[in-house]
Amino acid sequence: MAEKRDYYEVLGISRDADAGALKAAYRGLAMRFHPDRNPDDGDAEAKFKEAAEAYQVLSNAEQRARYDRYGHQAAQSGGGFHPGFSDLGDVFGAFSDIFGDMFGGGRGGGRGQARGADIETHLTITLLEAAAGVTKEVRVRRHTPCVTCSGSGAAPGTSPETCRQCGGRGQVLHSQGFLRIATTCPICRGEGKVVRKPCPTCEGSGVGTTDENLQVGIPAGVEDGATLRLVGRGETPPGGRPGNLYVALRVQGDPRFERDGADLHTEISITFPQAALGDRVKVPVLTAQPGDVESGEAGAEGAAFAATNGGKDAPPGPQTEIEIPAGTQPGETIILRGRGLPRVDGRGTGNLVAHVKLVVPSTLSAEEDQHLRAYAAAGGQRVNSERGGFFKRKKKK
Repeated sequence: MAEKRDYYEVLGISRDADAGALKAAYRGLAMRFHPDRNPDDGDAEAKFKEAAEAYQVLSNAEQRARYDRYGHQAAQSGGGFHPGFSDLGDVFGAFSDIFGDMFGGGRGGGRGQARGADIETHLTITLLEAAAGVTKEVRVRRHTPCVTCSGSGAAPGTSPETCRQCGGRGQVLHSQGFLRIATTCPICRGEGKVVRKPCPTCEGSGVGTTDENLQVGIPAGVEDGATLRLVGRGETPPGGRPGNLYVALRVQGDPRFERDGADLHTEISITFPQAALGDRVKVPVLTAQPGDVESGEAGAEGAAFAATNGGKDAPPGPQTEIEIPAGTQPGETIILRGRGLPRVDGRGTGNLVAHVKLVVPSTLSAEEDQHLRAYAAAGGQRVNSERGGFFKRKKKK
């Protein structure tokens, strides 16, 4: 079996080509190798399918990112990645908008085969699952050909009959003077066949319902609101081609972080002595690495967190220790490179940005009040008299 060519090479575009360049390249190849322009040419048909497969993957942002990262091996890693088409009808159906523009419908519209409707489902994952990539199961209900009559609509042992009104054409002609007008046959409704004895299961519609569990591979770094496309997993009309299944993703938030693309932002609370003298404190991280610890261990930063959050402990999860330089100012940021989320295109990992917040105590003990005044006096600073200080206000309560 011949080795697959690189999709970008197939379409003759660069790896950073935008959607417009991608579509233009595919249109050119589709016109060049279209079966109607190359009848009985097996090589042209193979190139026509090859170009369609390349465009199928690269025109989908999620699949393109997986392909950029894993190459053709992405097809074995899940994520709704099922490149390729079983026949030319599938190609025409998948890109009917393009072929309709090029050829005005007809064969480009799918060789007369109806295409099933696309369906959509929703899937919720955690931020941690989005960071690592995950395979999830979804259950979908879709319309497919009735299993009893195989989509014919006729009862077992019988078959649809050719419509006598239109002779199987699906249209009838009306003469108005020298004009002849074709309209949809009112008996068969354009089908060309009539079911005399309907199938008891589908009552003649030829359509049944299928419940199916599907495995959906979600690439690492996916963002909230992204949509994955599973080709051929939509509804399938009798005698037609299936539509697609679209999986809309919701990525749950994490109370420890704010997400900005591949970067994560968090807040660390420190005291005045820590800011002035410097210290080592723990900061939450999304995924643990060697040397990280689980939250819950006592520490000055834990007390600071509790002081500003109603006495609550720090949220559970891994933490890593960072250096707070002496003289750190409120609002400064400390960047932990590579501790964010992987980029969905496979080009590196984002950062974790820790925003420093200074915690000012609302009350002071007598000893704390005394030492703080001594510090202020040593620096030549004027402060409130003892009468208006924290300690006095605390005693009045």
